[in-house]
Amino acid sequence: MSPRITFAVARRVLTQLRRDPRTVALLLVVPCVLLTLLWWMFDGEDVVFNRFGPPLLAMFPFIVMFLVTSVTTLRERSSGTLERLLTMPTGKADFLVGYALAFGAVALAQALIAVGLTVGLLGLDVSGPVWMLAVIAVLDAVLGTALGLFVSAFAQTEFQAVQFMPAVVLPQVLLCGLFVTRDALPPVLEAVSNVLPLSYAVDAMQRVTLDSGVSSEVRDLLVIAAFTVGALALGAATLRRRTA
Repeated sequence: MSPRITFAVARRVLTQLRRDPRTVALLLVVPCVLLTLLWWMFDGEDVVFNRFGPPLLAMFPFIVMFLVTSVTTLRERSSGTLERLLTMPTGKADFLVGYALAFGAVALAQALIAVGLTVGLLGLDVSGPVWMLAVIAVLDAVLGTALGLFVSAFAQTEFQAVQFMPAVVLPQVLLCGLFVTRDALPPVLEAVSNVLPLSYAVDAMQRVTLDSGVSSEVRDLLVIAAFTVGALALGAATLRRRTA
């Protein structure tokens, strides 16, 4: 892997995003609008907002990045851009890490805006360090990026890429502890929840709000990072040239 090529890939992705204001709005504005809508729904019910706010602050970056990355990468594959890149000195690691860096930079901006909104304006009660919320949100967004890179290999059209959301994202949303605490789930579902990365992101967000100790949060972050590396490795396995 060449740092020069990797950063060139990242710059290319960021340039493409800058030329697509609708995607930028989806990445930066939509999560804030949804969080504000949630706060408005529970206007005057701070306890309810503090219950649902942190899990959704973990989910939105994951879901949005998964959707945008899977569609964007599919375009690269279907248009032949990916194959042309792989005929050049660009390696698989350069492509994957470049994408992760580019969307990681966007995720940082997304996280700072969303955390600033929820804590500063919407009044989310956080007992732990506020900066940890942004760290979790960024790492969760990179996880969504890695999974999006991986699943794009199994879609032929953008519509099919979107169809992976019910299969990959929604089960994690249902079992992450948002609706029912994980320890209250049936044993089989609890076991499934324990191997889903979004569960650990939600746990980390909730621990920050309760200030249950940085060590527990670091453990959750390491689990998310491990899932991210695994998803990138699987994504690398799907990056193949179609012609010799």
